[in-house]
Amino acid sequence: MGRKNRGLNKGRVSRIGSYAIASSIKDPTCDPSYRESDVKDYWLDRNQRILDWLLCERSSIICLQEFWVGNEELVNIYDKRLGDAGYINFKLARTNNRGDGLLTAVHKDYFKIISHQELLFNDFGDRVAQLLHVELVAPCAQTRNNNVRQEILIVNTHLLFPHNSSLCLERLRQVYKILQYVESYQKENKLNPLPILLCGDWNGSKRGHVYKFLRSQGFVSSYDTAHQYTDADAHKYQLRRASLTEDDAFAFLKADSQGDYITYSGFCEALRHLKLIGCNGLSAEEIQELWVQADIDGNGVLDYKEFKQRIWKASLSEQGLEVSDDWDDVVNGTEQTIGFSVKNAVLFPTEVEKGMWPEDYSLSDHARLTVVFSPVRMPCSRLTPRILLKSEVLAAVMRAAVYANASCFRSRCK
Repeated sequence: MGRKNRGLNKGRVSRIGSYAIASSIKDPTCDPSYRESDVKDYWLDRNQRILDWLLCERSSIICLQEFWVGNEELVNIYDKRLGDAGYINFKLARTNNRGDGLLTAVHKDYFKIISHQELLFNDFGDRVAQLLHVELVAPCAQTRNNNVRQEILIVNTHLLFPHNSSLCLERLRQVYKILQYVESYQKENKLNPLPILLCGDWNGSKRGHVYKFLRSQGFVSSYDTAHQYTDADAHKYQLRRASLTEDDAFAFLKADSQGDYITYSGFCEALRHLKLIGCNGLSAEEIQELWVQADIDGNGVLDYKEFKQRIWKASLSEQGLEVSDDWDDVVNGTEQTIGFSVKNAVLFPTEVEKGMWPEDYSLSDHARLTVVFSPVRMPCSRLTPRILLKSEVLAAVMRAAVYANASCFRSRCK
């Protein structure tokens, strides 16, 4: 995810290409007074080369972020070249005339567009997201059956960059808005569970709480799946770095309470200490919602069991959740849908996979991710969505704040 874009998918389409098109690369003359956007020859040449790559790969779905929607000439070039190649293009600008935005292109030979939705976060980051509901045009051999649904949902977005730890809450809110919108769309249109493909620039890593929250909702990383990476190593690294346990966090929130429990006043004081109350922080309603969700027995205090289960609980991925690639255990007579298994996922430039960035790469300041999927049959029951609770997002914020303030937790607990 993030600077090295990582798509996550729930379910699993034949090819996805994810590219970042940055319009702010400096003029090659290195004159600080110039930007690439000031010199037409530079931005035009680079974008023509990006289009060459896109058309060469012929991905069935293309998701772009930082697309320069404010440049009408550039937009027309993309529309013309992608349109001539058989793509249907959808563009969405960030709010407040930021100049850049998203472009999602779907090849008409492979997909029929059922619906295209625009999601405006209306936050201080002016972020947006696209939702496409598509159907396979030609049934594949694995799913050539009247009982098999062949529709998927595609999301393209670009999350706020975490300039500081206080933005963790806003980033999690953005993810929550996306999942809540997808959930609402499915309910309003009376859709049975469908595979959901999340694409974009997530501006984070496996150690981040956006990633962990998405995993807790049942999503998997296509890149990690292809390379057989797990969540375990990242989680262990995070614990070693923070050197913090749930006992430490409970002691911090318990503060001066005489009993072995957390009081509401102590809980609010801890949130203030963590700077989670205030500008862009938790609202009074969100604090109350988190507290009510955590106070399982409703006695007005949180004991250790409630704290562990409702605030500090491990995500599904940390509990050993594994997404099986064996889709052949389909029960006869049950409604089925198309699913996708990950065959390969490759970052380019290739040096990025080793944690390096080549100095001579000039197409973008981001790495592109290309994923190859294989369609398979699967029962709809495998995609039954979890009930999305806002309190889960708030609990993720609490855990993020604990890790970010590990030293102050330890000192106060002594």
